[in-house]
Parts: sequence; C-alpha cells; structure tokens
Amino acid sequence: MKILTRREVIIGAGLAGTAQMLGSPIENAAGHAASDPGSKKLKIIVAGGHPGDAEYGCGGTIARFTELGHEVVLLHLNNGEWPKELGGAAANVRTAEAAKAAEILKARVAFAGQANGHAILDAGHFDAFRKILESERPDVFFTQWPIDHHRDHRAISALAFDAWLQMGKGFALYYYEVSDGEDTIQFAPTHYVDITSSEPLKRAACYAHASQTPDRYYALQDQVALFRGIESGYKRAEAFVLQVQSPHVPLL
Repeated sequence: MKILTRREVIIGAGLAGTAQMLGSPIENAAGHAASDPGSKKLKIIVAGGHPGDAEYGCGGTIARFTELGHEVVLLHLNNGEWPKELGGAAANVRTAEAAKAAEILKARVAFAGQANGHAILDAGHFDAFRKILESERPDVFFTQWPIDHHRDHRAISALAFDAWLQMGKGFALYYYEVSDGEDTIQFAPTHYVDITSSEPLKRAACYAHASQTPDRYYALQDQVALFRGIESGYKRAEAFVLQVQSPHVPLL
C-alpha cells in the first residue's frame, strides 16, 4: 500500500470536497481523475506564449483529449516570428510549423495577435483576449505558469487569469509547465495525466517545430515527463496545477 505524504492527504481532501460539492467524479490524492465515460464532449483551449509551448507542455494530454473526440484549440499569444539577424524564423515558417503540429494532434490553431517578445498587458489587450475566450466558450483552459522565466509565458498567464475572472470563473483553469527548472519554477502539481501511450504524438508535434531546435528542447521536456511519471506512478506524465476557486473538470 502506498504511504501518502501530508501534502497528498491535504490535496486529496480538498479535491474530494470540491468533487462532492460539484457532483464531479472524485480524484485520488495524487490528482488522478476517476473514469467518467458518460462525460460530455469538452471544448478545451491550450494557450502558450509561442507556437510550440502548448505542444511541449501539454502535447500528450492534448492527444489523449482529441482521441476521445474532445475539441482542442491551440491558442498562441504570437506567431513566433523573430528577427532574422538574431537567428529567428520568419512568421510564415512558424505559422506553418504551428499548423502542422496542430494537425498531428488533431487540434485547431489560433493566434492572439501579439508580437514575439513584446507582449502588451493593458486594458485593451486584456479585453481583446477575453473576447477570444468569450467567442470560443471553453470548458477547460490550460495556460502557462505565472512565474515562468519568459515574459511571453507570464503574459499569456496573466491574460488568461484576467479573462477567467472577468468571465465569472466559469471554466476550469489549469496551469502547465515547460522545461521545469530552466523556464518554469516553483511548480507544485495538483494533477497528473498519463501520457505513456500518447508520447509519440507529442514528440511528432514538438518536432514539427523544426526551426526551434527540437533535439535540445524535447530531450529536456521528456526528462520532465519521466520525472512526473515517477511522481505519479506512470512511465511518463504531464503535470498541472488547478487554479484555486476554479470549477472542477476532471482530467483524463
């Protein structure tokens, strides 16, 4: 029998209370969702600062959701274009890579219209981002961790949180990690998804971003998946943090 840590007991108690209150399937102390074969088809948005962030952080989870017939939108804050003099790829290259990755994951791609490395957080941009979500009406929204090193990651997280508040906290809000320790810091998961079977699709989607040195970044992200697998009892896993006061929509 597995001995639970104090943290796991606290998390388990909190999730059980939330599930009981909302009438949702109860999750265990490690944040694994109980099966719910009769659940409705979900509209899921996975947001990232740049093309590739969503795939690296959530690619295995996305593949599992779309395999079950749920609708997934990959919403990128910007198109990833970077000046050629700095060794970057042009917008048409990055958007083509994003489209290919989305096709592999059976998802739809969308862009929020900001510029790579120059995210703006003001009233107009908060309102514009909220309007995107109001038009999409997600049941579940995944976004980046609010204290990632990259400014664009922090920006998409702030935009997502503000939209969630302005829309009455009406959808489940989860945070994901990328390159833990190098980019994401102080990330303490509340939920895990087994991606053992979907890892090949995640890998293919990440490698679709060929201009972004996937050999380096995928190896790093796969170390994270292996570590989260050790934590949760799977071969590979992706980890998430559920926003406090968020509606509870169980993961896979």
